Amino acid sequence: MDTGVLKIEWARQYMPVLNAISDRFKKEKPFDGLTIGMALHVEAKTANLVKTLADGGAIVHITGCNPLSTQDDVALALDKVPDVHCYAKRGCSVDEYYQAIDAVLNARPSITIDDGMDLIHRLHTLRKDVLPGVMGGCEETTTGIHRLRAMAAEGKLEFPVIAVNDTPMKHYFDNVHGTGESALTAIMITTNSLIAGKWIVVAGYGYCGRGLARKASALGAKVIVTEIDPRRALEAHMEGYHVMTMHEASAIGDIFITTTGNRDIIRREHIREMKSGAILANAGHFNIEIDGEWLSCAADSVEERDGIQTFRFNDKTIHLLAEGRLVNLAVPKGMGHPIEVMDLSFGLQALSSEYLALKHKDLKPGVHEVPDEIDRLVAAYKLKTLGLSIDELLPIQREYLGSWDHGT
Repeated sequence: MDTGVLKIEWARQYMPVLNAISDRFKKEKPFDGLTIGMALHVEAKTANLVKTLADGGAIVHITGCNPLSTQDDVALALDKVPDVHCYAKRGCSVDEYYQAIDAVLNARPSITIDDGMDLIHRLHTLRKDVLPGVMGGCEETTTGIHRLRAMAAEGKLEFPVIAVNDTPMKHYFDNVHGTGESALTAIMITTNSLIAGKWIVVAGYGYCGRGLARKASALGAKVIVTEIDPRRALEAHMEGYHVMTMHEASAIGDIFITTTGNRDIIRREHIREMKSGAILANAGHFNIEIDGEWLSCAADSVEERDGIQTFRFNDKTIHLLAEGRLVNLAVPKGMGHPIEVMDLSFGLQALSSEYLALKHKDLKPGVHEVPDEIDRLVAAYKLKTLGLSIDELLPIQREYLGSWDHGT
């Protein structure tokens, strides 16, 4: 059988939340007559989200959101699914990347689903002709939300966008467990390096950084955290990690992992201080967290291995993984977040898209939170599939929590 189909089917069996939503969508067809445009990492778990939306009656046009994260066999298999059109390919040039974005927008989508906001950015700059038909969008990741909030603050975001990244079910599972496990897995399988005993430098102590620090520590690493927020730095200190500046960490670290979603986190002045053999990886978003451009220009020579660029200087060697792109997806054997984690995140995407289809007329342009009932519903779906039950508030407890005049 086709390897892409096999990958999609393998993932499907471990996505009970998305399966339950898909079963309902097949009956109710909430997207009937609508086109959904997507820019996501095109791999097996994403393919199951796409199929769920198509089950709901949508015509789906999708491309990648990172030039190195597409799995070509999955993209080919996805393009054969009825009512689905896939334009993604691995290793595309910048021009090809945006040609594929334009191909999605040429379908004139009613709803957009982004990971990094490239679709929405294109819509608001070079493809304003498509804007009148867009009822709303969903955004998957922290970087995209930062960009969207900046747009909204300037009054330039012209339709409502659901911040799927910012809801508890995304933070606590996708960011913590998904990024934590998948980034370390990708680093280990690419380099064959031992984590135990190493100095692991985690740049940023948001949800992704917390997950990475926790998982690396559990594998026996000595973890250093760098931060710009004094509260997060103090939290990392209280949880047992070493806290210092990137300049201080540069001379100590063996493996450096950025998780900030910002730019210029590891710069030339830091790289100059590093030990020979240091490994650099990005688990944030775009390939601007680590100064790969300076590495390429300053090195005496460069060697290419699968997923590794080795930069040789007179006095040392520095290794950059996945060209500084998302390490958990962009290395050759990167599989992205674990299936069970993405089942939750893509359940949120599917239900948030349905919410937009049904409620977009009630929403003003800007960034909107995922409705709490959707977040709780995804958790309830998952608990049910695990055979777990929880308590419910008694009427007297509800009354107590909702009142203000109960004293001691």
